[in-house]
Amino acid sequence: MSNHQRLDDGMRWRIVGRLESGHSQVQICREFNLKPRVVCNLRKQFQDTGSIERKPGQGHPRAATATEDRYLSIIARRNKGATASQLSRDLYAATGTRVSRVTVSKRLHETGLFARRPSVCVPVTSTNRRVRLAWCREPRDWSMGQLATVIFTDESRISLNTNYRCMFIWREPGTRYLPSNVREIDH
Repeated sequence: MSNHQRLDDGMRWRIVGRLESGHSQVQICREFNLKPRVVCNLRKQFQDTGSIERKPGQGHPRAATATEDRYLSIIARRNKGATASQLSRDLYAATGTRVSRVTVSKRLHETGLFARRPSVCVPVTSTNRRVRLAWCREPRDWSMGQLATVIFTDESRISLNTNYRCMFIWREPGTRYLPSNVREIDH
């Protein structure tokens, strides 16, 4: 069982019932597919308090409210290229709530937004098509001597710009090729 999975009240009462009827903790762990520590803690809690309810306020309180989480989602959808640090600063400027960039990423993941590299395409205009076609037809009538001066490569990407595709955008899964998520580049 995952560390983050919570036991519902029905399962907690069934475990306590098995413990009260004399089943061993090992048997209960196998039956419910639980770690021994979970059953031991539940047994100890029931013996100490007579209750199986979780204590109120367990866990660290959330840094941002649900409204602030929605605000983060809205500004990330409006400014897809913003980094998590920039979004954190925007939230602080708007609401006065200070959250880390990791918290921003987690909240955006909860709303279905993930930082991904944008798809890149070269805009093909009618002029660009005409030039490409002429370039393809040009070597058709070349002699062997002229063809010997051509270097053929494996189409490896060569970039003169050092930050090529290092930018990320916030987008939902399955929306990779939407026009708003595609960046056009000119070579």
